[in-house]
Amino acid sequence: MKTIKSYFADNRVMGYSLGALIVLVFSDGLITQFLVRSKLGREGNPFLQTWVREEVFLVIKLLGVLLCALILWDIYKRHRRLALISTLSFVVLYAGIVLWNLYVFFGTQA
Repeated sequence: MKTIKSYFADNRVMGYSLGALIVLVFSDGLITQFLVRSKLGREGNPFLQTWVREEVFLVIKLLGVLLCALILWDIYKRHRRLALISTLSFVVLYAGIVLWNLYVFFGTQA
């Protein structure tokens, strides 16, 4: 247990960035699934278009982002700057996607 704890106890900025990425990707999944089911939007990812109406869609999104977070954390152990810049770039990208989804939702309500 000590080796696992020491592996993940390194940098708070990277940890918070990965946490934000996980929350944003999952939020994107929730909002997208709601928009698609309400016929207000569509899934832009062609690999997920067939799954977006299924219950397993959110599980796929969550498992995918957790796998990506683990890969980014592993990269961080060897190439700190590369992993942090990549993670922050994905956070900005997904923040934009979530904001766009919210714009679509609230824009169609007016």
